[in-house]
Amino acid sequence: MLIFLTLSVLLTTACGAVYDYGAYDSTRDDFRLGRFPDGFIWSTATASYQIEGGWDVDGKGESIWDRFSHTPGKVQRGDTGDVACDSYNKYGEDVQLMTDLGLKYYRFSLSWPRIFPNGTLAGGVNQDGVNYYNRLIDELLANGITPMVTLYHWDLPQALEEMYGGWLNEEIAEHYHNYATFAFQTFGDRVKLWLTFNEPLSFCGGGYLTGQHAPGIQDWTTESSLRCGHTVLKAHAMAWHTYDTTFRHLQGGKVGIALSLLWAEPRDPDLPADVQATDIVLQIYQRWFARPIFGDGEYPPVIQQTIQKLRSAKKLEGLGFSDEDKSSIRGSADFFGVNHYTTSIVASKPIDIQTQNLLESFEQTSAPEWPRAESDWLFAVPWGLRRLLKYIKDNYGDPEVYITENGWSDGDVQPPVMEDTGRVCYYMTYIDEVLKAIEKDGVKVRAYTAWSLMDNFEWARGYTERFGLHYVNFTDPNRPRTPKQSAKFYSDIIANNGFPEGSEVTKMVRDMWSKCRTHKILKDEL
Repeated sequence: MLIFLTLSVLLTTACGAVYDYGAYDSTRDDFRLGRFPDGFIWSTATASYQIEGGWDVDGKGESIWDRFSHTPGKVQRGDTGDVACDSYNKYGEDVQLMTDLGLKYYRFSLSWPRIFPNGTLAGGVNQDGVNYYNRLIDELLANGITPMVTLYHWDLPQALEEMYGGWLNEEIAEHYHNYATFAFQTFGDRVKLWLTFNEPLSFCGGGYLTGQHAPGIQDWTTESSLRCGHTVLKAHAMAWHTYDTTFRHLQGGKVGIALSLLWAEPRDPDLPADVQATDIVLQIYQRWFARPIFGDGEYPPVIQQTIQKLRSAKKLEGLGFSDEDKSSIRGSADFFGVNHYTTSIVASKPIDIQTQNLLESFEQTSAPEWPRAESDWLFAVPWGLRRLLKYIKDNYGDPEVYITENGWSDGDVQPPVMEDTGRVCYYMTYIDEVLKAIEKDGVKVRAYTAWSLMDNFEWARGYTERFGLHYVNFTDPNRPRTPKQSAKFYSDIIANNGFPEGSEVTKMVRDMWSKCRTHKILKDEL
């Protein structure tokens, strides 16, 4: 799940915004009833470290998140993923939750150190780990659920961090390639949808710039985060080409990448400085990884300029793409995976661009009317998703788009939030914006994935934030799962393939509308 890492800026509340982005706009915000296209993919998602537990059993190696969460002061309340949701033992119950929802797809990730304990093929394969994923995949298929597998969702083998410096060293790309190839060989007869990486922006920013995430390196020069991203792009391309040339004709699958994409608007659309600052934000949060893969194979100008500045200051080698690199990375995805949660308003800040970091040239704010989740970075701005999807269509060659994450957080409170109106309103309005993007804008959106199937370990926030459709009692050793109101709502959307007139889900939408009016973007009546 995306922890919105704002790199060197903070998300704050706007006061006296020049343009009222919180005002109701009937053209933009009216609800649209209708069905999604036949064959539309409805999914939900999890990640290995966040749900599996079993951190040191059956031959699994240590991950950087095992090490990070066991380090005092790194995770809120000292929480760890040692047990998490205990899905290593309770995967059958998880599949039953999906069956009850009516899901036909499920996105989950493999734990690299559960398969290669020290991260390398030479270090040996952990057959118990392989057996676990075989059981999970087979259980999904037996229940008519198609697996969508993420190869890397942040839990790097700790051994690779110690031997190579993790993603800062390009040599790790070859080890990732060996791991990906093994996964294709072992599971590809049953897995037809792959994601190479989840949110490189988040783990390169959080792990190698702010230090808020594993492995906890703080480097505000941006050199480490840029090196991480550079290695990831090369590793991604290597894996895609191997699948394309070796496995595609045998297995018939697709390989993409899940990018965390913010939408942003200028505080004053008529002020060139704010417009330019917004463009800088989108270059960092959107185009850093999207342009090389889905564009011309090159970094956006802000990233290129930052690399050049680092070279001038330190005489750095590397970090630039050769023509061969660009050719390899360009077009190395069969679909565009989108993790999207929120939108921000951007204003410029004057800096001396010769002496200060370009990342300090803007500030991100929010409209007072935008509802905020438990996560301090997450505001409900549904129309931002539609604008993002239209932008992808217009700027990246009209690709097939899979929404691979979208969700809302509540707090860890007692009694627990089971009537999760905020999440229902969020799903209702965001999913409707996807329908508009398909029907009005012609965007080729093929999938929508709700984050998350159940409450889980929320990275540095531990168990203080809950994104699940199902409540998990983490104080009970059995980790029981209980459906929330949002699970019923999402199940009805799946069953009706959207919001068709006269359906049960449309009646529920009408019933929910008055409760959702705290979301100021909603019209008084539906």
